[in-house]
Amino acid sequence: MKTGSKLPIYGALAANIGIAIIKFVAASVSGSSAMLSEGIHSTVDSGNQLLLLLGISRSKKPADASHPFGHGKELYFWTLIVSILVFALGGGMSVYEGISHINHPQTLEDPFWSYMVLLVAMIFEGASFYVAIREFNAIRGGGSFWTDLRTSKDPTLFAVIYEDGAALLGLLIAFTGIFLGHYFQNPMLDGMASILIGVVLCFVAVIMVVESKNLLVGESAVTHLVEGVHQLVNNDPDVHTLRPPLTMHMAPNEVLLALDVQFQQDLSGHKITEVIARLENNIRSNFPEVKRIFVEARNLTSQEAPAKQV
Repeated sequence: MKTGSKLPIYGALAANIGIAIIKFVAASVSGSSAMLSEGIHSTVDSGNQLLLLLGISRSKKPADASHPFGHGKELYFWTLIVSILVFALGGGMSVYEGISHINHPQTLEDPFWSYMVLLVAMIFEGASFYVAIREFNAIRGGGSFWTDLRTSKDPTLFAVIYEDGAALLGLLIAFTGIFLGHYFQNPMLDGMASILIGVVLCFVAVIMVVESKNLLVGESAVTHLVEGVHQLVNNDPDVHTLRPPLTMHMAPNEVLLALDVQFQQDLSGHKITEVIARLENNIRSNFPEVKRIFVEARNLTSQEAPAKQV
């Protein structure tokens, strides 16, 4: 499966729109601050999925004179915007609503429908979370799940996984807050649950901001790709020395590669060109995500040559 899949986003969008509606209805009936926070959370998540879809669409625009390397990083920009919205709207409004509810507590009504809504929401969010996990497992490396998630270059997957994970945790917190609030007849516990939901959202948003920022400013490819390219090129019999490859993700499945290669002694210019073409084919065969390759070619008896794109 290719990166940049829209399936997890469509699944999350459908779940969040439906869940947001029933959460707001339940909040108006029960007077629960935690439920209102959950409604805000689902609304923000719905808008976030739309922004990610916009990012995917804009990232596929072809290269032009103003953007010779394409528009792939549009997706990373919109992921950063999504992260900020999760923090400001989701986390900030949930904390505000919780504090307001503590300062001005309201009598909690019958929690039955709140419980029903939360259970239904857990089913929908769990289904969306499962789809995102399944899609991610289909493309991730051989490391641990969390390591691969932290090093993922595809916001269409890691953003949905983080958001759905936070949503499920938020639902558990809301359920606990509503239950304890009614059990102890203390509406302040419901407000505290709303604040805790906001803290969870802010924490997840900070993680997403860091991930998005790293990709936006130019993060290198995953370690196994860099090491694989280095080994492949360095093992070529016509290569004498290879400096560490330089890589940068331009999009989830588009890597720019720069190589500084010193070839064996007395290779002719024509032979070096043939070797470069062979290296290019080998790299692209083993690492199809490498779309652009720049080689700075030298041999032991020549001066440094200009960089050549292959």
